[in-house]
Amino acid sequence: MRASSIIFIALFGTLISLSEFVEAADDTLRFHSQKRVENDAGVSELQQEMNEWEASKTAIVVCDMWDKHWCKGATSRVAEMAPTMEKVLKQARKQGVLIIHAPSSTMDYYEDSRQRKAARNAPTSKMPTENGWRNLGEKEGPLPIDDSDGGCDDWPACGNVNQNVWSRQIETLSIGRNDFISDRGQEVYNILEAEGRDNVIVMGVHVNMCVLGRPFSIRANVSNGKKVVLMKDLTDSMYNSRKPPFVDHHRGTELVAEHIETHWAPSITSSVFTGMAPFRFAKDERKHAVFLLHEKEYDTARTVPAFAKKELEEKLGWKCTYLFGDGLHSIPGTQVLEDADLLFVSVRRQILPQEQMSYIKAYCESGKPVVGIRTASHAFAERKRNPNTTGIQWPEFDQDILGGNYNGHFNNKSPDSPRSYIWSGEKEMTHPIMTGVTGEKRVTTSWLYKVRPLATTATAIMWGQFEDDEAEPVTWTNTGKWGNRVFYTSLGHPDDFESPDFRRLLSNGIRWAVGSPVESESKVN
Repeated sequence: MRASSIIFIALFGTLISLSEFVEAADDTLRFHSQKRVENDAGVSELQQEMNEWEASKTAIVVCDMWDKHWCKGATSRVAEMAPTMEKVLKQARKQGVLIIHAPSSTMDYYEDSRQRKAARNAPTSKMPTENGWRNLGEKEGPLPIDDSDGGCDDWPACGNVNQNVWSRQIETLSIGRNDFISDRGQEVYNILEAEGRDNVIVMGVHVNMCVLGRPFSIRANVSNGKKVVLMKDLTDSMYNSRKPPFVDHHRGTELVAEHIETHWAPSITSSVFTGMAPFRFAKDERKHAVFLLHEKEYDTARTVPAFAKKELEEKLGWKCTYLFGDGLHSIPGTQVLEDADLLFVSVRRQILPQEQMSYIKAYCESGKPVVGIRTASHAFAERKRNPNTTGIQWPEFDQDILGGNYNGHFNNKSPDSPRSYIWSGEKEMTHPIMTGVTGEKRVTTSWLYKVRPLATTATAIMWGQFEDDEAEPVTWTNTGKWGNRVFYTSLGHPDDFESPDFRRLLSNGIRWAVGSPVESESKVN
């Protein structure tokens, strides 16, 4: 049986934690992809998947990256992302990945080129499905954005809707001697079959139109039995932010990418090939929160993304990136922290590779905000160092950044064991983070951590007590070693995320950490 491969498609025209590229000696590309799966309650949950594909069975299709578009904003965004695409193409060629360029409706320009002739001469293969544009299907429901006006986000309006002003592919993208050029579904399918390229990764624009609909793109390739992955940081949408759902243009693009992750294909980012932080448009001014999620005790790989999607992405329009643990002692993709406005930590006893840890430390040393829950107090150190474990420990993260002093927990794990209680006093209730949060004494299923004494820079705003023992801080703020604005809570059990009180506390803590106003409602919804 022929091994799996990748095909990358970059689209411009009329449409995923994160990845870390590893080159193995056997020419294997190893990377994570991200998808969304609806649970029994109909809620879309984020999942990551490890992939291994042979570079020699991999192709990139660069499609509709035109030199000019009738929408000025679209033209400028394509020009902005093209240099990162070029880096991807160069690295991919070095790995033996095939490149197919498909700037639609410009084949006359390339008629006599070696690469165009090679595409025309590929032996014909029978396509499993009918060739042609693929419209919105019943399986996926409506798109999450309204692009009925053509989707141009120019202000006050675009006056040249749907005029063909392009003539070739943007010059920033090089065309190699052994690349192919085609904008025709049958020809691209012929090339893929002749070259043994079985799987498809799509990158480019526009995510709500050509990336989904072209006869060589997502819907078509999925229907033709190809495995499709979207390179979602190298994409853009034709979406006018003055149309429903009335979100930022870049959030609109992200919504369509999430739609694809749910209904059609997983996603990756350009980091797979560049090893750099994923591409981000200069005008994408949204807050960017990066979540490190690597612990098995509390299922935060499920609860935290669900919380962040509702409270940060939907309510505030933030950009959220989720980095999941890769087995033991690895969290791929930490280079994205170079572009982060907030670091959120839910990690337990990990000793990370030096490169991964260097990005975490560099972020903290920059003085930017940090939020931690539950096991973040013992995130980067094993209880007893395993001599077979290689990597970097950072046990001081608890004291240097969070301002805590974790030294175990009280034994209230069992439902039959004595209970722990949490509360906030009159003084603590005056803190902005406690806005709309109940201060009354109540039971918690998150067994109580022993954290005294806190750093002198920390301020407790919630307390807990186990039986008649001395009260312990449960939630506090801190000024980190490098001036970081820090919020931490030892809560974070799955039951906590079912509590409106906890969700409000965590949302307030995140807003406070980045200096955003805390909502003033007096009651929790």
